[in-house]
Amino acid sequence: MNRPRNKLTLWLSAFFLIITIGISPALAKAQASSTDTNSAAKPAAPANPSATAAAPKTTTKAAAGAPSSSEIAAAKASGKVWVNTESGVYHKSGRWYGKTKSGKFMTEAEAKAAGYKAAHN
Repeated sequence: MNRPRNKLTLWLSAFFLIITIGISPALAKAQASSTDTNSAAKPAAPANPSATAAAPKTTTKAAAGAPSSSEIAAAKASGKVWVNTESGVYHKSGRWYGKTKSGKFMTEAEAKAAGYKAAHN
């Protein structure tokens, strides 16, 4: 009577062994690609670390991401406009003020002198 149970155990063991052998190369490949992705995502250290420390810090954001809400509030209070550097227009207020991917704050006179046009609201 023990024979059918032993046969079932043997078949299940063989099945899981075959599945494990079949999946192992795919798992190894996935793990290798994830470690490659992680190493590629890390930026390289600058050759001259003192060069980055000596770079001037500005209050404008150019292609570094959207500014924080406190930076937007401070720029509005000082009368600055948000220049979308990709489209070449500047916003005095409204939906896109400080919200575009690439842009920076400057005075309206600076924006006009640089050739930027006012947005049509």
